[in-house]
Amino acid sequence: MYNDYYSPYPYLYYGNIPIHDPNFCRHHPIFKDYGPEPFVVNIEEATEQNNTFRTALWTGSHLQLVVMSINVGEDIGLEVHPDTDQFVRIEDGHGLVVMGDTKDNLDFQAVVYDDFAFIVPAGKWHNLINIGYRPLKLYTIYAPPEHPHGTVHETKKDAEEAEKRA
Repeated sequence: MYNDYYSPYPYLYYGNIPIHDPNFCRHHPIFKDYGPEPFVVNIEEATEQNNTFRTALWTGSHLQLVVMSINVGEDIGLEVHPDTDQFVRIEDGHGLVVMGDTKDNLDFQAVVYDDFAFIVPAGKWHNLINIGYRPLKLYTIYAPPEHPHGTVHETKKDAEEAEKRA
């Protein structure tokens, strides 16, 4: 019943069983969608090492974890998710968040940088613009999932083309 690797507690409900892909290491991570299987990751390292515009790391039935890298001067693109709440955490870089009830009235603005997080409620128009001098590294959690399982968009252009086909 116990994992021989690490089991400091004699109680089954309180065991610390490592569940991870040994290939996802800090020096050579494999960026792919690990959902819906159990998954453990050092999210800060994974986020900072990601160089794609968008990669889904985990997609389940009710939640999705995505890492992103926004190039200098680029943005995510003005968008709205009618039925999806979104959590965003900045790991590295500087950005400007804008939100509003309509795409023509973005009356909420905030500067975000390392260790900041923000929430985008379902139905809010929003954008995140990289206003810094290096790529903006972030991870985002969508509930429910926003992108198909296994989504990888190397560049913003790839993401825009995929959205046109959807």
